[in-house]
Amino acid sequence: MPEFMILALLGGLGIALMTGPLGCFVVWRKMAYFGDTLAHSALLGIAMGLLLEINLMLAVTAGCVLLATSLVILHSRTIAMDTLLGIMSHTTLSLGLIVTALLDDVRIDLMAYLFGDLLSIELMDLYWILGLSVVIISLLVRLWQGLLSITLQPELAAAEGYRVQWLQWILMVMIAVVIALAMKIVGILLITSLLIIPPAIARVLSDTPEQMAVFATLFGMLAIGAGLAGSWYMDLPAGPAIVTSAGLMFLITHSLVRVVREQ
Repeated sequence: MPEFMILALLGGLGIALMTGPLGCFVVWRKMAYFGDTLAHSALLGIAMGLLLEINLMLAVTAGCVLLATSLVILHSRTIAMDTLLGIMSHTTLSLGLIVTALLDDVRIDLMAYLFGDLLSIELMDLYWILGLSVVIISLLVRLWQGLLSITLQPELAAAEGYRVQWLQWILMVMIAVVIALAMKIVGILLITSLLIIPPAIARVLSDTPEQMAVFATLFGMLAIGAGLAGSWYMDLPAGPAIVTSAGLMFLITHSLVRVVREQ
């Protein structure tokens, strides 16, 4: 196997390590629209980076963290999360288009941020992915019980002394940073797919939250392996092949579970 495929496989497995457990929180908190919202806000981050003449990835990451912070502050009993995501998604997209229109002689390759290129991962990219994986997994292990409590029973978590808003902010920032840093490498569509589809598969097979997190990680890794195999042997585009593999696993698993339960 050539070196670029090995780097792509290791990078993909590193990303699946993060998106598996984080994606479970995305599914439990009904935040499937979160990735699309960040995709829209990426345009604003890129435009602001060009306007202020700073590093574009730094600008996108700062924009995503700012968006996550805004969601935590604005979320309340009277405003549902999906409503907030819709408002922030379209507002940031419109602001990005306005700022872009004010810039002269600027062309943005937004498609590169949406689809990325997993096969173009370099050794330094792999170091970033694996380093970020260690940080994210360490934080999740340390904060797991608190994050689980504020997700499943926020009132009880507050009564038990958990700092609900602080933990919500930590969770949002972790998801935002993973998406922002990985979007240039693998594309935001692949990241958001791995945040949603593997946990949705794992949900019907799991009895506990911990089982679901482990199964989601394993299904994410399996989708990465299957997609890259399809890319290598059938000359398919890597990102779409990975997402399609995950989608097929979702359909097959849910169909089998339904058949077993009806018997």
